[in-house]
Amino acid sequence: MNPALTCIGFDADDTLWQNEVFFRLTQERFADLLRDHAEPDHLMERLLDAERRNIGHYGYGIKGFVLSMIETAIEVTDDRVPASVIRELIATGQEMLRHPIELLPHARAAVEALSATHRLVLITKGDLLDQERKLAQSGLGDLFHGVEIVSEKTPATYARIFARHGSGAEHAMMVGNSMRSDVVPVVQAGGWGVHVPHGLEWALEAAPPPHGAARFRELPDLGHLPGLVAGIEGA
Repeated sequence: MNPALTCIGFDADDTLWQNEVFFRLTQERFADLLRDHAEPDHLMERLLDAERRNIGHYGYGIKGFVLSMIETAIEVTDDRVPASVIRELIATGQEMLRHPIELLPHARAAVEALSATHRLVLITKGDLLDQERKLAQSGLGDLFHGVEIVSEKTPATYARIFARHGSGAEHAMMVGNSMRSDVVPVVQAGGWGVHVPHGLEWALEAAPPPHGAARFRELPDLGHLPGLVAGIEGA
């Protein structure tokens, strides 16, 4: 008989380390650069629209974000955006790509504890090179048995990953800060979905929680995760 959990998946950005805060800081710089052309709230709406349109072209991550900022700058200035602004936006993206990793509270302890007893897989969206850089700098790479960088997180994605790395979604758990990507689809696939709120949420990752679902849990931080896993396995 299989144990309750054979595989535990972790999201990366804003689950194990900081990410959204750097996007917010860059958006503030973006608003300052375009202050003579658009009010900040209107500019952010236009940027979000561009990001939504461009996900299918560029995927998730910093590079697509920078291209969406440039596109928005061109739009709100009626094609008159100065080259110096474009240059500054490119520079901010390069700074984001170089930013050192800042692990979130309890991330290392939780991953170390569970790696000793379970097969762990990092499951993340975003640019391949950037995500590989972050994992290498985090110092957590050796604790994961697999890394999956995907274009979208759907029930089919989780079913495929957990079949490859474990005993299927019904014997798996996914831990992350995004209700839309990390929790709802894995619950729909038959697994455990554990929401660990970050505090900052990208609008395109928002979704209603699956209240009433037997395999949905919410934790205040990763420090409570080993206890939750032990409780599930002991049930």
